[in-house]
Amino acid sequence: MRTLLHLSPAHTADLDRFSIKSDTPYMNFIGLMSGTSMDGIDAAVVSIPAKPPLTLRATHSEPYPPEIRQRLRAAMNDSANDPEAMAQLDMALGELFAKAAKNVCGKAGLDARQVRAIGSHGQTVRHEPNAPQPYSIQIGNASLIAKRTGITTVADFRTADIAAGGQGAPLAPAFHQWMFHFPDRNRVIVNIGGIANVSYLPADGRLDVVGFDSGPGNTLLDGWIAKHQQKTYDADGRWAATGKCAQDLLAHLRADPYFKLKPPKSTGFEYFNLAWLERHITKTTPTPSAADVQTTLVELTACSIAQAMDMFLPKVDGVHICGGGSHNVALMAQLRKQIPKLPIDTTTALGLDPDWVEAAAFAWLAQQTLAGKPGNLPSVTGARRAVVLGEISRP
Repeated sequence: MRTLLHLSPAHTADLDRFSIKSDTPYMNFIGLMSGTSMDGIDAAVVSIPAKPPLTLRATHSEPYPPEIRQRLRAAMNDSANDPEAMAQLDMALGELFAKAAKNVCGKAGLDARQVRAIGSHGQTVRHEPNAPQPYSIQIGNASLIAKRTGITTVADFRTADIAAGGQGAPLAPAFHQWMFHFPDRNRVIVNIGGIANVSYLPADGRLDVVGFDSGPGNTLLDGWIAKHQQKTYDADGRWAATGKCAQDLLAHLRADPYFKLKPPKSTGFEYFNLAWLERHITKTTPTPSAADVQTTLVELTACSIAQAMDMFLPKVDGVHICGGGSHNVALMAQLRKQIPKLPIDTTTALGLDPDWVEAAAFAWLAQQTLAGKPGNLPSVTGARRAVVLGEISRP
């Protein structure tokens, strides 16, 4: 939908104008994030010092109206992706992202002049890093956000990495390294949103960070309960706790080639969706009950994370979970069962609430962009080089 970040002379002048000087001590940024669950926008105000940790000053969740969620689901259907509908949805989401930014700004007691920039992930409607011409589309018009809020806005973070030969995702591992690296422990940060992604932070800072999407997180769980119980998510995994794992179905799901594909790799709802799940259910004998499928999906998420760690990560000393999956009691119990020899906690133990890690990451990525610093990690995305990410929109 948007153009690449080309460092032309004019754009370099823009970066100079909006750049953060090296002696700037402490600045407020807003991060805006909406994931594959499509339930709304997470907004966080963070104060970012020269060295970690950052300070979380205020948070806000802006729910999507049902009509917007319906339009988003249509946008994810190729047959409905006409340019006019997409452009209108881009603008409508821009209004909602701006509203979220203003609301969280108010909660922090700040006005626009006290916020350096907004980092907006936008809403992903298509992620195809392995297409003949790779691309990733996030909507939520950044120019509109900047104009409505009066705050410089950085968005379209993935495209520059894709242009440099990368997957465009995941991008959070660079922030995880800045925020959570510890010189005496090899830490793993697992974000369980719609898709689960893993960041390996070696204690030895000279070694490469490893990061990739391990497979489905909540996207199948949410989709399945929506279909059978008309609920947006399985609170605490209570429905999953009523069933039993269908081992034949689990075996079919785990046999998918994505799980053994070596990093760098990223995925999304284009791949792991209800149609994918239902194809495997038709191969299962006997056909499991709806509750048993939900239980099986919990185990699939936990198994795929554990398998990814076992296959692709070296020595690990501890695991920290963030994202909505950290609240799923059944899933957290299954993770501890699948990874019995390692301590598993949430990122609260590292000083950042698990619900706000991704929003904070995009606030930090906006800072990187304005400082003219790379935001991607080639060891994670597979890009040929580290690049400055994002497009800058002025108020």
